[in-house]
Amino acid sequence: MNAALAPFAWSLLLAAGVVVFSTVPLGAARSQANFQMADLAAPRAMFERLPDWGKRAAWAHQNCFEAFTLHAPAALLCLLAGVTSPLALAAAWIHPALRLAYIAVYVANKPPLRGLCWAGGLVCTGVLYAEGLKAVLGG
Repeated sequence: MNAALAPFAWSLLLAAGVVVFSTVPLGAARSQANFQMADLAAPRAMFERLPDWGKRAAWAHQNCFEAFTLHAPAALLCLLAGVTSPLALAAAWIHPALRLAYIAVYVANKPPLRGLCWAGGLVCTGVLYAEGLKAVLGG
């Protein structure tokens, strides 16, 4: 693989890692809510037993999947199209960092920062789509 394209591969891997990491605060919240083996039959049913920060951890976890489904195709598009734009390379690195910060500020109940992290991640994904399409369409 061309070394210039590595950030897009890393971005994919790191973004997937953020989704996996989002289970850490959720698991801690479930533990605090006295998770029992019987809860495995319907883990979402225990949502009301979670502390408030745990509910936010659950929402952050769900949002991680939504963000990943938008980001992964954009990163793949750039990877396959051979994008070398510095803007796209920066967006590829910044996106997973913003998503990791998003989890932290969501669980900590910092709505303005959460919104900034969410919007910043979405902008990064948009940049990847734009740069990828530019490369594919020859612009």
